[in-house]
Amino acid sequence: MVATFYSSLRQPARKPMNPLLTCSTHLLLGLLLGFSTSATVWAQAPDSQRMSPHALAAYPHDVEQTPSTANLPKLALTPQLLYQLLLAEIAGARSNVPLATRTYIELARTTRDPRIAKRATQLSVYARQPDQALEAARLWAETDSESSQAHQILAGLLLGAQRPDEAAIHLAKLLSLEPANLAEALPGLNRLLARYADKTQALQLTEQLTAPYEGMAEAQLARAQAAANANQEERALAAIERALALRPEWDQAVLFKAQLQQRSSTKQALATLSRFLGDYPKAREVRIAYARTLVGDKSYEAARREFATLLDENPNDPEILYAVALLSLQLNDLVPAEKHLKRLLELGASDPNPLRHYLGQIAESTKRPQEAMDWYSAVTAGEQFLLSRMRIAALLAQQGRFDEARQSLQQALSTKSNPSSNERVALLIAEAQLLRDAGRFAEAFDLLDASLAKQPEQPDLLYETALLADKLGKYEVLESNLRKLIQIKPDYAHAYNALGYSLADRSERLDEAQRLIEKALELAPEDPFILDSQGWLLYRRGDRNGAYALLNKALALRPDPEIAAHLGEVLWVMGRREEAQKTWSEAVKTNPTNEALSATIKKFKQ
Repeated sequence: MVATFYSSLRQPARKPMNPLLTCSTHLLLGLLLGFSTSATVWAQAPDSQRMSPHALAAYPHDVEQTPSTANLPKLALTPQLLYQLLLAEIAGARSNVPLATRTYIELARTTRDPRIAKRATQLSVYARQPDQALEAARLWAETDSESSQAHQILAGLLLGAQRPDEAAIHLAKLLSLEPANLAEALPGLNRLLARYADKTQALQLTEQLTAPYEGMAEAQLARAQAAANANQEERALAAIERALALRPEWDQAVLFKAQLQQRSSTKQALATLSRFLGDYPKAREVRIAYARTLVGDKSYEAARREFATLLDENPNDPEILYAVALLSLQLNDLVPAEKHLKRLLELGASDPNPLRHYLGQIAESTKRPQEAMDWYSAVTAGEQFLLSRMRIAALLAQQGRFDEARQSLQQALSTKSNPSSNERVALLIAEAQLLRDAGRFAEAFDLLDASLAKQPEQPDLLYETALLADKLGKYEVLESNLRKLIQIKPDYAHAYNALGYSLADRSERLDEAQRLIEKALELAPEDPFILDSQGWLLYRRGDRNGAYALLNKALALRPDPEIAAHLGEVLWVMGRREEAQKTWSEAVKTNPTNEALSATIKKFKQ
């Protein structure tokens, strides 16, 4: 035995490991002294990264006090006992977890000391040895029956072993040991049961365990949560209603009720939250939930009012400021949006780059191009970096500073550290778009085609080069690129759509065009551009009423100038010329230079 002990000491030192396995002088002294003086020094809690899921869920964060001296056995510190304690601790420090665990289990059996049983449990859980952990935890709970920690861990281990009836005994004991903390412990049952696979049985366990506490709102919330986890919504709603009857002002309960209702009806959830706020207007978390639910319901103005109420009470709350700013942007109310975004910058936002990008967009929308470029230039990192550089280039191009615009895009690559191939392609396509907007289609095509020759299967280059080929009448290139793209990415809806639309626009192979557009719609059913293609195909086939219905739907989804051009043309040939002119004139207000729109209006209003 002594030889074994010294051989363990001769093991080479290893990389430092979890504190649980590190030999602690204070811990060992506490153990050793405990046998003669009943001292109560004990170990650190185990590393949460290595615990089993059930034991981790059960393991309390607060280290509880060790058992009273009355619960400790009277043991003599014999040489054998000293040897086993040293062997276990040094084995743990040397990462020989199996030996440490085995030794502590043996010690726990022979000594029935709760401190040793606790240490054995910790090591077994850390080592993912569920059978040994169960044995050690049983010994711990038996030798210190008043330990909440012991019953909590043992219950978690029993649940992990799919032994719910035994676990229930210890969970019930745990609740009885914590009368002062019942309000927290009762809802906490569902955290312990969260990973138990049989949710129906977990519900039965919860109802059984909460039976002595039915008059507490927390018990009813625990039942509601368990019923919801078991997909028994009516039962869950009944329980949460009982919780609110017992404690009408409880925001946690009403939030859970609204969450349940939202599964089937957002309107019901909104009504529940609204009524609660009528009675308890200072319920901050409920108002936040109400505002977010309104956003999800696309009731942006109402959501902004709720966030504004919160902002009045918390004028420097970054989360609320950001929410009001984004909702104001969504509503195109740019003055308050700009004000709140600037305030967020003053408060020291952790990531100012999105805020700067939004401020650039606002300045651009309000015809302040230089200020917009200043904001965009201030964006230094993140996903907004390239977008900002593209907007700077577009603004320069709008001012006739075309060469500067192209140069700014080219410089963006050198500014950004380690740009990805996708980012390089995005900037290249942006440069081609500048050329395209200037009517220099051949130059744009050559720019992209040269890059495509170096990476012939790059999807975005294939697509954009195909669109430019269409502008130049290079229909063979268009079809070749798009068919190759479909082969590489068979779920690329817009590749099918672009080829189908090109055929329909030229009134060629209309049956094939229809198959392609139908495939695109199958992949993206509500895409307005694909609906536009389908409507245009019907128009080419003479179905004006069908074309009108689809184009009208497409324009409602996306007020795009080319969709407006198509819809106006269909209305014109249907004899509804006033509607056609109105459709065109509204599109011209926001897109005065769109080539397709201008050509269509000129065609019919000569």
